Amino acid sequence: NGGVTFVAKGDSGHWVTMDGPADFGGSNGGSRPKELILFALGGCTGSDVVAILKKKRAPVQDFEMNLSAVTADEHPQVYTSIHIEYVFYGTGINCSDVERAIELSTTKYCAVSAMLRASVSITHAYRIEPPKVGG
Repeated sequence: NGGVTFVAKGDSGHWVTMDGPADFGGSNGGSRPKELILFALGGCTGSDVVAILKKKRAPVQDFEMNLSAVTADEHPQVYTSIHIEYVFYGTGINCSDVERAIELSTTKYCAVSAMLRASVSITHAYRIEPPKVGG
């Protein structure tokens, strides 16, 4: 699409726009290809964890994730470590259910995690918070 702007369409039929900053020939019109890896990891493990906790009838009112990564200084500037923070909102959420759901996702079900863990250190933590006000 010009410069370093690319669009991709997967088997799902959805389009994704990727772009770079202006100083690299882009127009800043899309996500960076490398950050899409973090999005994929979060989406993969997050959907596993939510599905597992739903099966366990855990009283999760809301859920969010925060992913952060450390990038190597030298090119190709790969991620050297990724940290996932799972944040659960609700009352009566059992810690052991959360820990088991995260364990199953990160060691058995999440294909993105399985692909990355051979070359990237992936750590995680979780918090259980009270329900959000108004939610």
